[in-house]
Amino acid sequence: MDRARHGRSGRSRRPVPRRWLGGALAVVSAAALSVTALAAPAQAADVNVAKNAGFEADLSNWTCTAGSGSVVSSPVHGGAKALKGTPAGQDNAKCTQTVAVKPNSTYTLSSWVQGGYAYLGASGTGTTDVSTWSPGSSSWQQLTTSFTTGANTTSVTVYTHGWYGQSAYYVDDINVFGPDGGGGSDPVQIPAVPTGLAAGTATSSSVDLSWSPVSGATGYNVYRDGAKVASATGASATVSGLAADTSYSFQVSAINAAGESAKSTAVSARTATSGGGGGGGTVPKHALTGYWQNFNNGATVQKLRDVPAQYDIIAVSFADATTTPGQITFNLDPAVGYASAADFKADIAAKHTAGKSVILSVGGEKGSISVNSDASATAFANSAYALMQEYGFDGVDIDLENGLNSTYMTKALRALAAKAGSKLVLTMAPQTIDMQSTSGEYFKTALNVKDILTVVNMQYYNSGSMLGCDGKVYSQGSVDFLTALACIQLEGGLDPSQVGIGVPASTRGAGSGYVDPSVVNNALDCLARGTGCGSFKPAKTYPGLRGAMTWSTNWDATAGNAWSNAVGPKVHALP
Repeated sequence: MDRARHGRSGRSRRPVPRRWLGGALAVVSAAALSVTALAAPAQAADVNVAKNAGFEADLSNWTCTAGSGSVVSSPVHGGAKALKGTPAGQDNAKCTQTVAVKPNSTYTLSSWVQGGYAYLGASGTGTTDVSTWSPGSSSWQQLTTSFTTGANTTSVTVYTHGWYGQSAYYVDDINVFGPDGGGGSDPVQIPAVPTGLAAGTATSSSVDLSWSPVSGATGYNVYRDGAKVASATGASATVSGLAADTSYSFQVSAINAAGESAKSTAVSARTATSGGGGGGGTVPKHALTGYWQNFNNGATVQKLRDVPAQYDIIAVSFADATTTPGQITFNLDPAVGYASAADFKADIAAKHTAGKSVILSVGGEKGSISVNSDASATAFANSAYALMQEYGFDGVDIDLENGLNSTYMTKALRALAAKAGSKLVLTMAPQTIDMQSTSGEYFKTALNVKDILTVVNMQYYNSGSMLGCDGKVYSQGSVDFLTALACIQLEGGLDPSQVGIGVPASTRGAGSGYVDPSVVNNALDCLARGTGCGSFKPAKTYPGLRGAMTWSTNWDATAGNAWSNAVGPKVHALP
């Protein structure tokens, strides 16, 4: 909280034609840049004639213009490394390799790309040179085309590049499949297609999968209904974040430094029935959440016992990082005025007696906690549970504003839930930009843990204008901003009981985005009842909406508790 500001969300326009590069037309008309029809499947004798296709040997065999290429360990698609190309000035970060080919032969050219504009092509084919491109993607996307060599062609230049003035692009697993032209192939070959895929235990929100190990594979990708949803290092995985009583189709592929195999034969599985998502212990159907400051920043200093009874969930802010990655601790600030930790714990117990939940918030604007490995996920779960036992916290709030890894945070939260049981209270406070798309790491995490998630209280402030679920841009500080952005979460897979509206308690509580409590109440009515809407009105109502959140109970107290006195009764009177 006390957030850094976000600017207006926008989209870059597609680049216009500029020039010929390396003998190949880099950008032409949309029709000319469409993906060329795939060639017939490669025969058994075909090989990948590109060398160092996965950049595991850094830039060996590759030449990049003006030092624009480098090898990185993250993000990667397969293996341990990938290429990063950084355009600058009049350089488009072009990397090339000349490969040996066989005359009068067809080759399939493919690669995986991520980041800014990314191009893939082949020149000097002796027939028709080819290229394809992507306008940018936040996740790995495959580019594929094919070419046929001329009667006298024995070498072809394959290339990848970005675009002028655009952000860096990443490339991995560049493959040129076809007959060996005499240069041999990469020592590492793409692994075989996995076999034996089977579905095991299915809960209301997850399915266990297993398959036969593949020789030469360093990992596996798991697909649900054609979309990649998980990665695994071994021959098993649990796919979570699923809807109850729903049938899904799963496939798996094998990967290594050379690339990714084709997907396996699909297997279907159906999740168990359930009463719906949203854990919560003593959390009521409609709840008011307030962040309590374990520090003095000019707002009213208060003890937990001073937090008004309107608040159902009190998020203690914040946990602290330790020198162990992922591990958290809690240090009671003397500025709050507690005589001892025992006094603080007694206040938590008193809130429990009053039917309230007290949780520990992890992160904040300056939080440095990072969960990006199995070890750090385990450290997070173990330390969070230890703090729950020591202080009596009912759960945790995830408020990481400096990046979040959905894969490992999901593992951490599931490990914590396994320790804490069904009474765990799990909340999140993403910024508006984090919930604009289900492909974002925060949104993916929320969907991955939907079966144990209590509520996502998105911060509708310090963001500037944002897109609503109808694709229109709405200004911060309006009822339309609150309702149209909440709609993205409600229609993106979260249960209404897992959606709350987060706003500042006073004009001093955030840099921008404060709205009068009456605007919050209108938004609640609009979403739950279909009344009080602005120009945006949802196609349906969500009477199960969880409620609202504020930063903070301290700033609320500074303003005479005007926010909780107005919004609390509205939340508790929702249908």
